[in-house]
Amino acid sequence: MAAPEPRLQAAETVRVRLSKLDELIKLMGEVVSSHARMRERLADIHALERSVAASLGDGAAQGLRQFARLLKDDVQAQEALMDELHDKTLLMRMLPLAIVLEPAARLVRELARSVGKQVECSIAGTEIELDRQLIDKLSDPIIHLIRNAIDHGIELPAARAAAVKPAQGRLRLSARQDGGWVVIEVADDGGGIPVAAVREKAVKKGLLSAEKAAALTDQEAIDLIFLPGFSTSSIITDLSGRGVGMDVVRQTVLDELQGAVGIETRPGQGTTFSLRLPMSLAMMRVLLVQAHGLPWGFTAQHVVELQRVPAQALMQVAERQVVIVRNEFVPVVPLAELLRVPAPAAPAGGPGVQERHPGLLLVVLQVRSEKIAVQVDGLLDERDMVIKPLPPHLRKLPLVSGMVITGRNEMVNVLHAPALLEQARRLRGQGVQAGAAAHASTTPYRVLVVDDSLNTREIEKDVLQAYGYHVTLAEDGVDGLRKAMEGEFDAILTDVEMPHMDGFTLTARLREEDRYRDTPIVIITSREKEEDKRRGMQVGADAYIVKGDFDQNNLVETLRALLG
Repeated sequence: MAAPEPRLQAAETVRVRLSKLDELIKLMGEVVSSHARMRERLADIHALERSVAASLGDGAAQGLRQFARLLKDDVQAQEALMDELHDKTLLMRMLPLAIVLEPAARLVRELARSVGKQVECSIAGTEIELDRQLIDKLSDPIIHLIRNAIDHGIELPAARAAAVKPAQGRLRLSARQDGGWVVIEVADDGGGIPVAAVREKAVKKGLLSAEKAAALTDQEAIDLIFLPGFSTSSIITDLSGRGVGMDVVRQTVLDELQGAVGIETRPGQGTTFSLRLPMSLAMMRVLLVQAHGLPWGFTAQHVVELQRVPAQALMQVAERQVVIVRNEFVPVVPLAELLRVPAPAAPAGGPGVQERHPGLLLVVLQVRSEKIAVQVDGLLDERDMVIKPLPPHLRKLPLVSGMVITGRNEMVNVLHAPALLEQARRLRGQGVQAGAAAHASTTPYRVLVVDDSLNTREIEKDVLQAYGYHVTLAEDGVDGLRKAMEGEFDAILTDVEMPHMDGFTLTARLREEDRYRDTPIVIITSREKEEDKRRGMQVGADAYIVKGDFDQNNLVETLRALLG
């Protein structure tokens, strides 16, 4: 038998310096982004075709029309190829999360031993891939969350035994893909976040008054742990407790990774931190809008929806305009007002702006559980774009996170949604303070507001506080019932559609308690069917207000009448 002919084995991999790969991906992003110019040229040809047809007749424009049709087909075909090429190029820089999660998991036993605890760590989803840009910045937030879980979350063996728990605590690091996002969770089975201790520490540090701390919902109180320097630890340890961790996590995830942070905690059962991240920062979906004649951009992860509403849909509540979006009050603020952009001398317009329509165009933005509807003049475009960092001398601008270049070589500021909401909150606070003096009552009635929408709770609170009421907030029916049992209230306002316990059930449960048998209960909901109103009255509500017909004066007059 003849010996097989010898062959050289070809290598299946090639080593490429990361810097060269970064340059390639950056160049591909620029090529894809600059392709928008071809679409602009196509729009110019269509405009020229209409002009020729209007001046020389439809026959003269026939050849130009045929050319425009062929060019459109070529542009679309090239665009599809370029997008596929960019996606495949980007895959070359994607790395599995095992690079971050496995070393972090190995630290757990050592960190736990240093504080006298036993912790078992499990990991899942390590095969999920992220862009190397995100992987490099993800290690510090993960380590901060692990340190926090071991030092603050998981109890000492003796405390766990007293709580009828295994002496060994459990820490789970997991990742999963959710559409174009990756969700990373750090979950422990410890004692949960001590909400009462968080409120107490916030008051001691002078972050807010005792009254405001008591009025916070549990979720709002938990969010205080992200403030710089905040810690509930009574002592400083080598592991954590210095108050330098959670604010770093939030800043890195929100500002550098363009993601979001969520917390879910259950007393005695544990806490889960969720990091929601885009798969890549090389290109992001950007919505381009116009306000006062200038273009502005929003990254898509903060855009909930676009709405065009008639002007009469806006309501004046607590010294501000609001609109109802899916059963909740959402503040409406003109983008030009938020940015302090002066009105143009001539009417706003320009290439690419959509034809005017009656009504108001609103971009609904959401950061975590808070929403705002930003009023703009028109939509310009929506597409994947390369976001360029600001030059060093402009990086202190809080409202701008980067810049993009349009097909007409315009540089457009991409707005930072969390900073916009903070700016709107400051403007709202100034307006409420100005209006409160005119309406303040001398009777300090205590009112409990129950609604699963943060925006709705805040708006109703502002209305009531402007009229002198002391307000406590609850985020759902279960939270509302607990707070009602823990405190004493002169009146209760509740929504109907809420998780865990709806407003009808809450009202019926409160009426079973002697101290709330005659307490005024007002249902405020978007449900306007007669059968819902009858059910509200049957379970014991004293008044039923439909959000679509909401009027703050009506609410205050209703409360005054019920409270005597």
